[in-house]
Parts: sequence; structure tokens; C-alpha cells
Amino acid sequence: MIGTKRSAFTLIELLVVIAIIAILIGLLLPAVQKVREAAARAKCQNNLKQIGLAMHNYENANQVLPPGYIAAGAYVNGGADTDPGWAWGTYILPYLEQNSLYSEFNLTLPVAQSAPAIGTLVKSFVCPSDIGAMGAFSVTNSNWNAVCSIAPSSYAACCGNGSTTAATGNGCFYRNSAVRMTDIIDGTSSTIFVEERCFANVMGTWVGAPSGGYCNQGALNPNAVPGKLGQLAADLVLIHASTNNATSGRNLDDASSKHQTGSNFLYGDGSVHYVRNFGSGSQDSVTLEAMSTIAGNEVIANPDF
Repeated sequence: MIGTKRSAFTLIELLVVIAIIAILIGLLLPAVQKVREAAARAKCQNNLKQIGLAMHNYENANQVLPPGYIAAGAYVNGGADTDPGWAWGTYILPYLEQNSLYSEFNLTLPVAQSAPAIGTLVKSFVCPSDIGAMGAFSVTNSNWNAVCSIAPSSYAACCGNGSTTAATGNGCFYRNSAVRMTDIIDGTSSTIFVEERCFANVMGTWVGAPSGGYCNQGALNPNAVPGKLGQLAADLVLIHASTNNATSGRNLDDASSKHQTGSNFLYGDGSVHYVRNFGSGSQDSVTLEAMSTIAGNEVIANPDF
């Protein structure tokens, strides 16, 4: 009888201990998640700092910034003809200690002809908070047929504001761009170079714009439209500046991230800024559009958001 009571008491004690542990885990989990996100955000910022440094080193060596992407032919079919298509990310590889990968590309040939090397994951182009950007993905054409398998990116270079196309921009990076630092008369400290655009929302790449390809919505795009085709190949590597994690629309051509309250932006002076979320029509949106151009002569009151 005494043994039975002791066993029952021990079981109750065990259940109490388990309950206390469960409560403690519940209290600690949000704190752990915040620490993880803070670390991921810091790593993302470091990625962009490295990209910014590589762009500046490229400019020092070539007297111009890397092109948004290179296209040999005339601008026709709404920008669908992009061959060879090599983009800003490829051109800065030697300045990211990726000389071996860079040597595997033949920049005189179309992007798709350098497979499988174009599918190589480069961690400097992937935000740790991004989801799904862990390996090569398929770029498709308008009939959803595969064009090539290519590496993912959490970042896209800014081609300007919404008054231009991603292929003919008024920012630092666009089709066949060759922008010098001296061309950025608005000032590098208030001009956007690269924006975060998470692969989970938009399947972008750093490699280039394969001719005939489309930039499609990501698997975790919060406003995805099932079966809807994306935008032309230039949008795989380029982006406008207007909204940030907007709550409406697929936002294929806007900044986004899987951070909790905003996204990281690389400015022309090499600094990285965390910009809070906002939609279209706000003063923040107006400011961001002004910061996307290199010679708009806008007065930016607060470039740090």
C-alpha cells in the first residue's frame, strides 16, 4: 500500500516537472527565434556588404559598375531577347573570391550554354532567412518548358523607378549599363544598388537573364496566383524600387524578405540599411523611388528610413 502511494506521488512529480519544462520551452522559444533571426539578418547584411565591396572593386578595375545584364542584339520583343544575358552577379564573381567558378563561364555564349556551372550555389547571394534558395531551379519559357537550370539569389540589382522597364532603367544597373560613379550625381549615399528580394517569393538569380526565360513567383509567395506566368527574363536579375514586402500583389518587381519587419538594402556608398515594410502610395514609397535613380536631382530628407 505504501509502495503504491509512493509510485503515484512520483508519477505526479514527473508530470509536474514535464509541465514546467514545457512552459519554460514555450517561454524561451520566441527568444531563441529572435536570436536566430538577428543572426540571419546580420549575415544577410554582411552578404550585401561583400557584394557592395565587390562592385566597388569591379568599378575601380573597369572604371564602370558591372552591367545589369549584357544583350548583344537590339531591344525587341519587350526585352525578351537577352542573349548572351550575363548579369551583374557573374561579373563580380572574381571580387567575391569565386575565380574558379567565373572561369567556367564563356561570356561570349548565351547563359544557358554554360550549364551545369550556372547552377552552382554561391552563399554570398543567399540570405539565411530565405526559404528554398538551396540549389539550382528551372527557368521556364512562356509555355512552362525549361530553358535552363540556374542558381538562386535573394538579391536583385536596382534598375531605377517604375517609369522605366527593368531592361531600360534610370538606375545604376540595366540592359548593357555602364554607369560610372561620377554618373551618380544624386550621391552614392542616397542611391540604391541592390535590394533584397527573397527567392521564396520570387525565383530570381544572380547569374543572368536567359533569352526567352521568365521570372516566376516563388513557392511561398504570399499572394501567388496559381498557374500565372511571371515577367520577362530581365526581372530575374533586376528590380525597381517602390514597395517593400507589400501586402497586396505578387510583388515580383519589388523588395521582399523573410525577415520579420523589413528588408536589407545596399546603397551606392557600400552601406547596408534595414528598410521597414511599406506598400505603395506612402511617403516611404516616394522616397524609395527617388533613391532608385542616379540623376533625378531629388532631395532625400531621410535616406536611412
